[in-house]
Amino acid sequence: MEQLLNDFSFGLFFWQSLLFILLLILLGKFAWKPILKAVDDREQGIKDALAEAENARKEMQNLTADNERILKEARAERDILLKEAKVMKENIISDAKEQAKEQANKVIEQAKATIESEKQAAITELKNQVAELSVGIAEKVVRAELSDKDKQLKLVEDMLKEVTIS
Repeated sequence: MEQLLNDFSFGLFFWQSLLFILLLILLGKFAWKPILKAVDDREQGIKDALAEAENARKEMQNLTADNERILKEARAERDILLKEAKVMKENIISDAKEQAKEQANKVIEQAKATIESEKQAAITELKNQVAELSVGIAEKVVRAELSDKDKQLKLVEDMLKEVTIS
């Protein structure tokens, strides 16, 4: 250390100090400012990226909430549509049953009317056949009865008695 003090020169110290100060000025002007600016820019970029990430997160939360709300609305709408469809189905089924009952009643009434008319036609036909058979039998009986003159007179007398009696 003594040797350093012995070899110390003020001229060399001055020039070294001057060069050091000049180096500091040059570094401050050309190196530190761009380095500090780059560091500040980098820091600002990171802050901006964090802010954008936070905004994106908030927007994602909003979108998620909107999606959930839309899903709830869609489910509610689907439930309403299903209920309406059930009611419509039940109405259609009840209407179809009612129409089927009405149609069946009409068919039954038509069948009853047809049966009644056919029954009346059969009764009329039966009466006509009975009348024809009765007339035929009566004709044969009267011929047999009237073939003899005494029987004819007796028949006329009996008829006259019945007419006068009643």
